[in-house]
Amino acid sequence: MGMPDPTRALIVIDVQRDFCPGGALEVPHGDEVVPVCNRLMAEFQHVVLTQDWHPEGHASFASSHPGRAPYETIELPYGSQVLWPDHCVVGSPGAEFHPELEIARATRIVQKGTHPEIDSYSAFFDNDQTTSTGLAEALRGLGVEHVVLAGLATDFCVLYTAMDARSAGFAVTVIEDGVRGIDLEGSVAAAWNEMMEAGVQRS
Repeated sequence: MGMPDPTRALIVIDVQRDFCPGGALEVPHGDEVVPVCNRLMAEFQHVVLTQDWHPEGHASFASSHPGRAPYETIELPYGSQVLWPDHCVVGSPGAEFHPELEIARATRIVQKGTHPEIDSYSAFFDNDQTTSTGLAEALRGLGVEHVVLAGLATDFCVLYTAMDARSAGFAVTVIEDGVRGIDLEGSVAAAWNEMMEAGVQRS
């Protein structure tokens, strides 16, 4: 086996307890991505893990908007926002990585959604599209040209990460076997269509 290609990086997105079965914002079959992610991590020199990392009372939580229910959509200053059950609150058990995810293989961890007023689906930018996590610059500094994505959820954080990676000039591949979606009214199919149109590869 040769050395991993240094121009490729793996981004494992939000494989956290709250997004897996039994969690506060369960992605159906979300835990099935764990062995796939572990296998992939062994093949890359650069491995980024992202972690939803919300303060209590985050603007994306339905509980922060009296009279609103989870999965309703409201308008916030930066645009439409799906309201979620409280999830991945800083320091809570639900914010921890899935216990079987081999996190020791990570070379970088990106925590997102940390701003109380702005949600953040993407590993690169908050949803206002102006607040950067610094990940694109860091990857470019390592000579990375191609990012490979796996994790949760296909139709939200994977989609937004893929689109921002394309906008930043990276080649992008999504590992179909390594993602699972929430699927609100066909949102998984719509996400794949949007990614394909942007030139994302599906592997």
